[in-house]
Amino acid sequence: MNQDHPLADSPTKQAAGGLSPALTRNIDAIMERRRESARSASLEERAAAAISKFAGSMMFVYIHIVFFGLWIGINVGWLPIIPPWDPSLVVLAMEASVEAIFLSTFVLINQNRMAAEDNIRADLDLQVSLLNEHETTRLIELVSAIARKLDIHTEADEELGELERDVSPEAVMDRIADAEEKAEV
Repeated sequence: MNQDHPLADSPTKQAAGGLSPALTRNIDAIMERRRESARSASLEERAAAAISKFAGSMMFVYIHIVFFGLWIGINVGWLPIIPPWDPSLVVLAMEASVEAIFLSTFVLINQNRMAAEDNIRADLDLQVSLLNEHETTRLIELVSAIARKLDIHTEADEELGELERDVSPEAVMDRIADAEEKAEV
């Protein structure tokens, strides 16, 4: 497109990869926020995240297969390379139990952090949705006024009164809570 063309600086022009500049900016902002959140995490939170990530990997599974396999094989006499030190496997069971306690704690710490981030994103999503609803309502009012001025009638005229009203988030949440209470009964 010619730079002198009036649409050369249009916000709808395509950015790299076929995305609009606004979408590209939004993606960059989200990624920067995630990096900022990761940087601001405490040492304990970063450690819990790293341990949870490793514990959820196939490498963790492979290490445990080898470790537990050797421990069991040696202590029940299948692999007579080393004399058994835990023939009843009680020490192995205790070690596995302690590991499970710590792993579940690390996973819970990581999940709590992720839940807090999800709450922030949900709040942002709600704010954007409410703003969008408000702007759409205002656009409907504007288009309705133009249609009245031009004396244009459509099949949608019957619904305009409802569409021109702002939605109360409190009323919607109350209605959802009422519906949930009725569903539980």
